[in-house]
Amino acid sequence: MTERKPDFADLLMLESVDRDIFRGLCHDGAPMRAFGGQVAAQAQVAAGRTVEPDRRMHSLHGYFLRPGRTDAPIVYLVERIRDGRSFTTRRVSAVQDGETIFSMSASFQRPREADETHRLRAPDVPGPETLPRWWGPIEEAPEYRPFLLIDVRSTTGPLGGAEARQAAAAAGSVDGMPRQSVWVRVDQVLPDDPLLHVCALTYLSDLTLASTARLPYNGLPGRLDIVSLDHVMWFHRPFRADDWLLFAQDSPSADSGRGLSRGMFFTRDGLLVASAIQEAGLFRR
Repeated sequence: MTERKPDFADLLMLESVDRDIFRGLCHDGAPMRAFGGQVAAQAQVAAGRTVEPDRRMHSLHGYFLRPGRTDAPIVYLVERIRDGRSFTTRRVSAVQDGETIFSMSASFQRPREADETHRLRAPDVPGPETLPRWWGPIEEAPEYRPFLLIDVRSTTGPLGGAEARQAAAAAGSVDGMPRQSVWVRVDQVLPDDPLLHVCALTYLSDLTLASTARLPYNGLPGRLDIVSLDHVMWFHRPFRADDWLLFAQDSPSADSGRGLSRGMFFTRDGLLVASAIQEAGLFRR
């Protein structure tokens, strides 16, 4: 019997337990610790399952409260905060073993014609076809098989490596900010479901964002552990997560054991489609 090829959409699949109650499983992000991007994306799915299909998610604000485990299901409890004429608001609590591990507020909007439009231009970087695929973590930890379903290519060399640190230092030489840019996409064709694509982008955003704040400290004595504290995203315009997107990131501040990272997603045509901000705890051992 032929084994079914893994499907990225399976990573976001939830079981409906009751009205506004869902259940899912998460894979490793660190040994026996659920990947935060997947927890946030599943929370989005739960929220979206309670919203009229003509509404599109335009923002989320999430807090990582406790580490999630990979050997037990996570239950997502949705609160219907508001159903307005144009906007819908949901609050989601991700619960495991009776404790909330992640809390998120999400807002949805009925699509409307743009009255005015402005946007930032994409930075000039090499295209993804000219760059090597990022395989490092998979080679070092083969149990992270789900990451085989995505493609990440750094414009500054191996993520977290010496080349990336040198490039980040050079890029930040004027204003002091470390920077890195990566091309990302889901490495298979996804269904034409707008909710699935915004959830997939949240998953992708958590792969490299916190590491941007860590760049100046790589190579220093001791081990620097990163723990995501909160995660915010805005979805400005329609996009597909299975097309190449440039994730341009910087880190304007690190202090008191917390590092702030920002990122913007651009299409191949230079269109800004989403923004993300994350604060992470930086703990040196």
